[in-house]
Amino acid sequence: MLRVTEIFRSIQGESTHAGRPCAFVRLTGCPMRCVWCDSEYTFTGGEHVSLDDVLAQVRALDCQLVEVTGGEPLAQTSAFELITRLCDEGYEVLIETGGYISTEAVDERAKLILDVKCPASGEAERNHWPNLERLRADRDEVKFVVADRADWEYARAVIARYDLERRAHAILISPVWSQIDLQALADWIASSGLRVRMQLQLHKYIWGADARGV
Repeated sequence: MLRVTEIFRSIQGESTHAGRPCAFVRLTGCPMRCVWCDSEYTFTGGEHVSLDDVLAQVRALDCQLVEVTGGEPLAQTSAFELITRLCDEGYEVLIETGGYISTEAVDERAKLILDVKCPASGEAERNHWPNLERLRADRDEVKFVVADRADWEYARAVIARYDLERRAHAILISPVWSQIDLQALADWIASSGLRVRMQLQLHKYIWGADARGV
């Protein structure tokens, strides 16, 4: 069984897959409490759904790209079996994870989008650093959610320390919604010389910051 907040079809709003049609399986619960979290509604509630029923709902959405997200999806042990079964059925599977839980047991066919927590999140001390050493340059992406200049400098230091330009398929710099000057962040990125990309949360610009299930 899995505790599920919502299953829906939309377009992917983030990562190098932004703009693609995508089916989302949003699981309930998260061990972290980032101060800027935009999905606090996933912390509690949800419905207990069998793996078979989750897969049936995904099939009904008729979408080849599937993202397993949360909350923190890997906090539920059954999520690992769900990921494997989605891969077995031939879906292209993305895993959006906060980086606190080890990714070692994730099916190797899935693609990771690993969120490294920066200081302004309040959770930087809980990053599980071995996850960065497991990134695969042909598929896995790493994301830094940046609230201020100190977060940006922290991200730069982590990128250098773990050689992420070589290790990751893409490095995503994502501004905290409404908390940072976008032009300033764009200037920092443009002048850095780093192989990174600034990403905006496309879904929020389309449906609004508080919309759910879209």
